Amino acid sequence: MNWTLALPEVVLACWGMIILIAGVLQKRDSFLICSMGTIGGFLIAAVLVISGGSGLGFHGQFTSDSFSSFVKLLVLAASSLAVAGSLDYNAHNNLRRFEFPVLILFATIGMMLMASASNLMTLYVGLELQSLSIYVLAAFARDELRSSEAGLKYFVLGSLASGLLLYGISLVYGFSGSMDFTKLAASLNDPVNVSPGLVVGIVFIVVGLAFKVSAVPFHMWTPDVYEGAPTPVTLFMGTAPKVAAMALLVRAMATPFGHLLAQWQQLIVLVSIASMLLGSLAAIGQISIKRLMAYSSIGHMGYVLIGLAAGTPVGIRGVLIYLVTYVFMNAGTFACIIAMRRRGVMLEKISDLGGLGKTDPIMAMWLAVFMFSMAGIPPFSGFWGKWFIFTAAVDSGLWTLAVIGVLTSVIGAFYYIRVIKVMYFDAPEEAFDPRPPSLSVLAGVSGLFTTLFFVFPAPIVGAAEAAAKVLFG
Repeated sequence: MNWTLALPEVVLACWGMIILIAGVLQKRDSFLICSMGTIGGFLIAAVLVISGGSGLGFHGQFTSDSFSSFVKLLVLAASSLAVAGSLDYNAHNNLRRFEFPVLILFATIGMMLMASASNLMTLYVGLELQSLSIYVLAAFARDELRSSEAGLKYFVLGSLASGLLLYGISLVYGFSGSMDFTKLAASLNDPVNVSPGLVVGIVFIVVGLAFKVSAVPFHMWTPDVYEGAPTPVTLFMGTAPKVAAMALLVRAMATPFGHLLAQWQQLIVLVSIASMLLGSLAAIGQISIKRLMAYSSIGHMGYVLIGLAAGTPVGIRGVLIYLVTYVFMNAGTFACIIAMRRRGVMLEKISDLGGLGKTDPIMAMWLAVFMFSMAGIPPFSGFWGKWFIFTAAVDSGLWTLAVIGVLTSVIGAFYYIRVIKVMYFDAPEEAFDPRPPSLSVLAGVSGLFTTLFFVFPAPIVGAAEAAAKVLFG
C-alpha cells in the first residue's frame, strides 16, 4: 500500500488534531499559539515533502512525484503567508479564534491531496476537504453581513460546481470503466475509440475545476466573495487554492486525458480568452481594491490556462512558473491591503491610497512593485511568468492566444498603473496606522522575491521543468 508516500499529509492531519485540542484547552491567547503551531506544522510538512520518496500508494489512488512535490511546497508557502497575514487583522477585528488557522491547515491538507491525486475519487475528496474549510473561512466574520453573504454565495455556487464535477466523474467512469488515471490513459490512447459520452464527462470535470480557479464563465462568485470575506481569507483564497485547483486541472488533463488534447484544447482556449478579456476589462471601473484584485485574479488564471492549452511540457512548465510568481505578488499586495487601516478602521477604496508615497514611502514602494509585476513589466517576476507562458503558446502554434494575452496585458496595465498614480500623484490622505511587524515582513519577503526573481530563476525554472516532464512520462 506504501502509505509512507502520504506521510506529510498524515503528519499534518495529526498535528491539526493536536492544535485543535490545544486551542480548546488553552484559555488565553490560543489564536496566536495555534497560528504559530500551524506555521510550524507547515514547515514540518515541507521538510517531509522534500525528503519523501516517489511512487504510487493506496492501490494507485495517491501519487508522489516531482509535480506533486512542487505544488505542495508552493501551497504550504502560500498557506504560511496567509496565516502570517491574519495575525494582526484578526486581533483588530475581533476574529482571534483558534479555529481560523486550524481551518487553513485542514484546507491545506485537502490541497496537498489534490496535488497527489491519481484517481478521480481522490481528486474529489481532496477538493471537498479544501472547499468545506474555505466555505467556513469566507463567513468567519459572522457578525458582518458581508462576510456571511460571501460564505453563503461561495457555498451555494461551490456546491453546484461540485455537483457538476461529480457528474462528470460518473460519466467518465460509466463510459470508460475506471477512475484510475493510469488505466484511463492506457484505455484512451486511441482517440478514435473515445465515446461522445466520455467527452461530455471531461467537459463537466473541466467546468467543476474551472469554478475553483474562477475562470470565465464560472467566475460569478469571485468579486463578491473577495470583497465580503475577511481580507486574510481573501489572501488565502487568492493564492493556495488557486495553485492546487490549477495543478489538479493540469494533472487531470495531461495524464488520463492527455491523448484527447484535440477534444478538450478548444474548450480551454475559449475559457482562457474569456478570462483574460473579462479580467482586463471589468477591473477598469472598480473603486474597491479588493474587487480590483478579484478581477485581476480572473485575468491571471486566463494567462495560466494558456500553458495548459499548449498541452506540452513547455506549457506546463510555464504554468508552474507563473503560479510561483503569482502567489508572491498576490500575497504581498494583500499584505499592503490589510495594512490599509486609519484610526482602527479598515479601508478598501483605491482613493484611500492617495499620497501614500509621501505618508508611507516603504509601503508605497512595495505596492508599486506588485502592481508593476502584475502588469507584466520587466524586470519583475510577473513579466517572466508571462514570458514563459506566451513562449509556450507560440511554440505550440497558438498565436491567437498569445496575441490576445499580450493585448489584455496592455489593457490590464492601465488599472495597475492607476493605483501607482493614486499613490504618488494624488493629494495625500491622512497617514495609515503604523504597520505591524508581521505585515512588514510579509510585504518585504514577497517584494524581494518579486523584484529579484530575475537574478535567481534557475532553481525554480529547473524544478518546474522536472515537474512538467513527469506528467508526460
